[in-house]
Amino acid sequence: LGGIDLSVQVLTTGSWPTPGGGTAPQCTLPPQLAAACERYKDFYLSSHNGRRLSWLTCMGSADLRATFGETKRELNVSTYQMCILLLFNDADTMSYKDIALATTIPADDLKRSLQSLACVKGRNVLRKEPMSKEVNDDDVFVFNDKFTSKLLKVKIGTVSAQRESEPEKHETRQRIEDDRKPQIEAAIVRIMKARRQLDHNGVVQEVTKQLSSRFSPNPTDIKKHLENLIEREFIERDRNDRKLYIYLA
Repeated sequence: LGGIDLSVQVLTTGSWPTPGGGTAPQCTLPPQLAAACERYKDFYLSSHNGRRLSWLTCMGSADLRATFGETKRELNVSTYQMCILLLFNDADTMSYKDIALATTIPADDLKRSLQSLACVKGRNVLRKEPMSKEVNDDDVFVFNDKFTSKLLKVKIGTVSAQRESEPEKHETRQRIEDDRKPQIEAAIVRIMKARRQLDHNGVVQEVTKQLSSRFSPNPTDIKKHLENLIEREFIERDRNDRKLYIYLA
């Protein structure tokens, strides 16, 4: 794809929950990569009708070939870090504000990415002015052509974000449950439509089997969705055996 080796993992939101409650944080990809992504998107959607692709650039990684003076190294970086570094193909010096404007990376992620590129000893392929551990809006970044490493391939991690608070963890769990709810109910309906009658344990086993490639549904959640489908009159319980479900719709 235009000289770019692009590897894509396609997952449903239930398998790979979208950060931010359904709106994926986006960044502006370099033109050559954006073109490759569009070509892949056209290829994928031509084979899968009714689907929508959302690029999770916050979860990607990239391998870049970089030249520092007379030395060449391969850098393994995040997608955000790649977007930042490729800007320095056209400029040796860039301000934080210019980088933010060019990449549209969310502020917290941008600052952590720049910290990782400029403030970590042995991984500082950029220099920050003024030099400090924190990244501020008035900082300026310079390509470090004096960078050296004994390694031919240098992996640059990303400075860790603060851990989720309990309310944030609860929100994440709730978002996952909301994403998985229609998948569990759709599986129950498919199974009951095919089998017409099935006992509770049979439904749990069949649903778990159908969804195992995506996630492992909790039996308690399956029971809750069965009750919901009974209320909506998709299925009913047998009058003589309360553990036996009968398909209605």
